[in-house]
Amino acid sequence: MLEHVCQLARSAGDAIMQVYDGATPMDVASKADDSPVTAADIAAHKVIVAGLKALTPDIPVLSEEDPPGWEVRQHWQQYWLVDPLDGTKEFIKRNGEFTVNIALIDKGKPVLGVVYAPVMKMMYSAHEGKAWKEECGIRKQIRVRDARPPLVVISRSHADNELKEYLQQLGDHQTTSIGSSLKFCLVAEGQAQLYPRFGPTNVWDTAAGHAVAVAAGAHVHDWQGRTLDYTPRESFLNPGFRVSIY
Repeated sequence: MLEHVCQLARSAGDAIMQVYDGATPMDVASKADDSPVTAADIAAHKVIVAGLKALTPDIPVLSEEDPPGWEVRQHWQQYWLVDPLDGTKEFIKRNGEFTVNIALIDKGKPVLGVVYAPVMKMMYSAHEGKAWKEECGIRKQIRVRDARPPLVVISRSHADNELKEYLQQLGDHQTTSIGSSLKFCLVAEGQAQLYPRFGPTNVWDTAAGHAVAVAAGAHVHDWQGRTLDYTPRESFLNPGFRVSIY
C-alpha cells in the first residue's frame, strides 16, 4: 500500500507543478479563516481523493479542501488524513518549500505517512516503524541523529513571541527555517534535532510528518508531554507541540 500512496503523492505533485510552472493559472483565493487556497490545492485534492477511494474504498478520506462534517466523521476508527498542498504560502512565494501530505490514521495514530516535495522531488515515507527518504531515484532508510549544539528547525512563515521566548531559554543551539511539513522530515533524517511549534496548526498539517518523524525515532508531543492524537474531534486544530529526538 505504501508504494501506491507514494505514487499517488507524485501524481498530485505533478498536478501542483502544472500550476507552479505556469501552465495553469494559480487563481489565489482566501478561505473563511483567511488562509490562501490555489488552483493547485484543488487539483491535488482531486487526484488524491480519487486515488485513495480507488485504493481503499472502505476507508473514508478527510482532506483539508473538503473536510466532512462532525456528524459524518465522529465515529471513524480509521481514515485517510490529507493536506493536498501543505505550505500554500511557500507555494505562492515560489520557494519550493511545500509538500503533499497523506497519512493513514488508525485509532488516533498515524500508522502510515507520505510527505512529497514536488519541486525538490524528495519523498519521505513511513510504515510499520520504518522511515525512508527517496531522492534522485535512491531510497534509503532514515533515523534521527543527536548533535551538539542541537539544530532547531522553525517555520519560515509563522514566527511568534512564544517561540522567541522559548529559543531564548533553550541554551546553546542553532536554528534553521523551512516551510511545510519538511520540518518534521529534517528531524526524521537527522538534519535537525528539535522542531517546536506554538502557533496554530491543523491535523492535516501534521499527521504525515508525524508518522515519518516517529518511525525515524523522534517524539511528537504536546507541551504537556502527550502524544499528538488524531482521534476525530469537532475541531481540526492541534495543540502546540514539539518534535524532538530527546
